[in-house]
Amino acid sequence: MFTSERLPLAERYAELLATEGVVRGLIGPREAPRLWDRHLLNSAVLAEAIPEGSSVCDIGTGAGLPGLVVAIARPDLQVTLVEPLLRRTTFLEKVVEELGLAHVTVRRGRAEELHGEQVFDVVTSRAVAPLERLLGWSMPLASPTGATVAMKGRTVHDEIDSAASFLLKWRCGAPEVSEVGVGIVDPPTTVVRVPWADPSQIGWPLARDAKRRRTKRGPRAAK
Repeated sequence: MFTSERLPLAERYAELLATEGVVRGLIGPREAPRLWDRHLLNSAVLAEAIPEGSSVCDIGTGAGLPGLVVAIARPDLQVTLVEPLLRRTTFLEKVVEELGLAHVTVRRGRAEELHGEQVFDVVTSRAVAPLERLLGWSMPLASPTGATVAMKGRTVHDEIDSAASFLLKWRCGAPEVSEVGVGIVDPPTTVVRVPWADPSQIGWPLARDAKRRRTKRGPRAAK
């Protein structure tokens, strides 16, 4: 998953996760010995589902999984890591600077704060939320020809069924479930891709409504 030039970067990232990541509470100490099998390789194979030269937004990235790992493996991508917690973004900024990842931007905040501000070719995530809620955060960030590409588990088909009304309401295309990393990780990583049904009639009201809701909540909270 990593070329000979990129492997040392992945190894250094793993070292930082196993040391500073544990100290900062980004991963549990029991996860350190199994970082490669359980986290890094599992995330790296997501790169198979991302077209060359794409702009990528990884929401709820945490310690950089999967977005930072994908960025290390794929220098052709422009990757934005979105994370609301300061201790996590501080760690991510340190890693990006130390590894010289000029194609990576760290953005502190929630995904919905970017609605109406930026769009991306691919919006990724790993174990962030059930599909319906996840799409509410990620689809407004997907360009007209872009898509949400999320890592999911065994319940993915149940989540798709539960999100049926949302998919229809916001004019999303049919979810596509696939496996990446076959023969590389065991078990392979399950990925669901959700595009817009029609690039000319996408569900942009979702982003605009989110902004209005934030504006309305502000005055009430002040009272």
